[in-house]
Amino acid sequence: MARLADYFVLVAFGPHPRGSGEGQGHILQRFPEKDWEDNPFPQGIELFCQPSGWQLCPERNPPTFFVAVLTDINSERHYCACLTFWEPVEPIQEAACSEDATDREEAAEGGRVGLSPTAPAPTGQLFAPKTLVLVSRLDHAEVFRNSLGLIYAIHVEGLNVCLENVVGNLLTCTVPLAGGSQRTISLGAGDRQVIQTPLADSLPVSRCSVALLFRQLGITNVLSLFCAALTEHKVLFLSRSYQRLSDACRGLLALLFPLRYSFTYVPILPAQLLEVLSTPTPFIIGVHAAFQAETQELLDVIVADLDGGTVTVPECVHIPPLPEPLQSQTHSVLSMVLDPELELADLAFPPPTTSTSSLKMQDKELRAVFLRLFAQLLQGYRWCLHVVRVHPEPVIRFHKVGRLGSAGLGGGDRRQSHRG
Repeated sequence: MARLADYFVLVAFGPHPRGSGEGQGHILQRFPEKDWEDNPFPQGIELFCQPSGWQLCPERNPPTFFVAVLTDINSERHYCACLTFWEPVEPIQEAACSEDATDREEAAEGGRVGLSPTAPAPTGQLFAPKTLVLVSRLDHAEVFRNSLGLIYAIHVEGLNVCLENVVGNLLTCTVPLAGGSQRTISLGAGDRQVIQTPLADSLPVSRCSVALLFRQLGITNVLSLFCAALTEHKVLFLSRSYQRLSDACRGLLALLFPLRYSFTYVPILPAQLLEVLSTPTPFIIGVHAAFQAETQELLDVIVADLDGGTVTVPECVHIPPLPEPLQSQTHSVLSMVLDPELELADLAFPPPTTSTSSLKMQDKELRAVFLRLFAQLLQGYRWCLHVVRVHPEPVIRFHKVGRLGSAGLGGGDRRQSHRG
């Protein structure tokens, strides 16, 4: 069993201490106030709540939701579900500063959740973002969306429900890590949610992200990104949607299963941290399309534009394709999954209708193609594992040339000598 959510955080707009036009996020409240011993509170969470920067808006924007991913020093991922809404403030930063301070003081009294009342905005009013955040080591995005939506609805509609009880129930709820079971939970506001746990905690949960990735980029481009990630290249996603960035990175990671990606993984990179793109190590990173100009000078980064459906590979970067005939076979099977009518297009008497898979089922079918691809790529690799017993403890070494020969990728004359 594990906690469904480790922390609930309320982050609001505040003026920049240097007096610049752009503001910054301030944590008004966090529950619990003390860190868990097994999971310290993630630092810098304010940057990920508003990845493009904290700014005032001339009109009230509709609420938004996305899930950012933070990786700690132990390579453990923390999922930060962010629901952002806008509230009216004074049009000058001094007023915003005083209101922010007042909010913090009111929120601190009695440990109450400091959501200020929502009031109609006069003409010429500016609006400031405020973000509700759930931090968890579990990946249950829809449950987090529903839970934060419930808290927001209680705040906006003034429901006769105690917010402190709802947040407390959320932070004390525990669910199984795996097993494939279903559990119904309630946060004490007349709600009911069903949580479906994965069959195994090592199995990635892709939902519809793989199918969406293929729809956005196409088969050829996704295969190029797949090979780029396998061969430790830098992959950068661009989109005007934070949720699409998160889904694209999730989908690419799901295609790599059963391999585990061990390099830098930041599905939503804040604007203040764009210098991370100059790191010499491989990565999978997502950046808002508003900062596309800042990525033009990256000479060794493969850029995938999710909104435009293109993948740009620099001239100095070579992505080795899958070996034949696997490349052609995989492309053909993927085409049949994405377009089942392709096989019937040339029939003189095609059947009247063909059933199409739902997006979730298509996602599973696409992942099955890549799982079979890995089985074909890795079959027989154990023949090339050599156990050296001259040391106090046996050492296992991988014979690269022997593996290339056994797989028909070169060194074929040595195949038999390394199998016996």
